[in-house]
Amino acid sequence: MSDPHDPQDGTRRLPTTGAEQQEAPSGDVLEAERDADGPASESDAGPERSGGRARRFRSGRRIPSALAALVLLGAAGLLLYDIAAVRADHPAMQWRRTLADELATRRIDDVWVLAGSAAAAAIGLWLLLLALTAGLRPLLPMRREHAGVRAALDRDAAALVLRDRAVEVAGVQSVRVKVRRRKAAVSAVSHFREIDEVRDDLDTALRSGIEELGLAKPPRPSVRVRRPKKG
Repeated sequence: MSDPHDPQDGTRRLPTTGAEQQEAPSGDVLEAERDADGPASESDAGPERSGGRARRFRSGRRIPSALAALVLLGAAGLLLYDIAAVRADHPAMQWRRTLADELATRRIDDVWVLAGSAAAAAIGLWLLLLALTAGLRPLLPMRREHAGVRAALDRDAAALVLRDRAVEVAGVQSVRVKVRRRKAAVSAVSHFREIDEVRDDLDTALRSGIEELGLAKPPRPSVRVRRPKKG
């Protein structure tokens, strides 16, 4: 008869129940399962210290890009059609003749010329601003613990977490939290305890909560505490 404890034996030991399971330490079971699966991977050794710099998430800007492309495509197509018609001995379109006459006769300091120039400059600056800025302001980048993995936290979700932390402070009756990129503005109402004590406890709780959010650039807490209005 084969010995169930003999590792050289080809038979498989049946799972134990009852008191036998309680006697087996959980650490031995975990080590046995890890050895059976093979050597531990690099991810089992713990998270990496740094997965790279956490950058802001950039918006695709699909709607402004599509609108600008459609306007330019329509204008270029219309102008190309008119030039081809003129080359084929057809008269130019009325809008192009009118535009040429206006550009030739109107002065530079004319109101319509200045208004059109200002509108064109404003549209160009708006498109440049969209191209250079990241967008997606509601998303706060989180610390990168692993290379190739990026995560972000919504501002409203961060404000909700900090609000839950704030209402746990003794003396806080109600609280409002607004999270921005660099500052977390907290306005609380305290119905008992000294205001200075409540403010200190709130500041400590919020700093701990902000640290646990895991943000790449934690916002600075700004706490205001007041008494409830009478009447």
